Amino acid sequence: MNTNTQPPTELSDELIAERAAPIASLAEQVSTVVVGQHHMVRSLLIGLLTGGHVLLEGVPGLAKTLTVNTLADAMHADFSRIQFTPDLLPADLIGTLIYSPKDGTFTPRKGPIFANIVLADEINRAPAKVQSALLEAMQERQVTIGDTTYPLTKDPTEPFLVLATQNPIEQEGTYPLPEAQVDRFMLKLSVGYPSPAEEREIIERMVDQDAAPKVDASITLSDIANARSIVNSIYIDDKIKDYIVTLVQATREPANAGVRFEHDLETLIEYGASPRASLNLARAARANAFLEGRSFVTPTDIKAVGMDVLRHRVLISYEAEAEGVTSEHIVRDLFNHIPIP
Repeated sequence: MNTNTQPPTELSDELIAERAAPIASLAEQVSTVVVGQHHMVRSLLIGLLTGGHVLLEGVPGLAKTLTVNTLADAMHADFSRIQFTPDLLPADLIGTLIYSPKDGTFTPRKGPIFANIVLADEINRAPAKVQSALLEAMQERQVTIGDTTYPLTKDPTEPFLVLATQNPIEQEGTYPLPEAQVDRFMLKLSVGYPSPAEEREIIERMVDQDAAPKVDASITLSDIANARSIVNSIYIDDKIKDYIVTLVQATREPANAGVRFEHDLETLIEYGASPRASLNLARAARANAFLEGRSFVTPTDIKAVGMDVLRHRVLISYEAEAEGVTSEHIVRDLFNHIPIP
């Protein structure tokens, strides 16, 4: 196995440490309020560094909303929280035109989607029309009100991030997200329960609501932009790119991977991941390397983000459902058997 994936000319460790310091401070600020959930916090930082939207799935009470709120509170950024409900209309999300009888003109009233960080709480409770309106915003960073298209941020360099939550166990009054919209999320996280020690710490820290810890806004949009510029310069070796392509191609045509998998993936996969998965794997791996203080991507970075990038992009067949095989089983099988460079 050849792990020589370092670039011929590296970014300096001092520059990476300098640009990563505000991001590390942001993670520390969030940890003063949120107990545990380190993987969720790290994944949100990866989304922030790459401009990738993140879908948080987990049962109620796992601090999904609290984590996003705390992340926004620790930044000098515009933040909107949208509580998705079955009666929500597209105009409630993107805005609408207001008629002025005085001069007979229409004036745009922008909706809560115009922000740097948007929390779409319980996103699967909104109907299809609202999901379609959100789709344009997530992909194009703009929305159309009347006949005019408006950018969602004041400056193109500013982040626009949709952080969405959904409850996997309650089906009453919910609408499954369209596959096209799910694919717009760079990462889909499966948020789990805290450990006994973490749950005890939650009681100690949060039982007195009046004394619950708060965060101070200390991170600026310039800090985020500076960190992003370094992330975009993280080196990816050609062998790592080939590894990414092999993984994603194997979700479409497992037989061509040339290895024996634990499961019969040919019959278990209905649709494989799109090329967007390859792009997101590379981008998320770059951000992970940056958070590790490295100027180059290794196979470890691909594995660290691979499950969250691929789990919602591999659609399983009826045979897989009948056998109790999930997309996570399939992704794990790919990583376990496809040789790393």
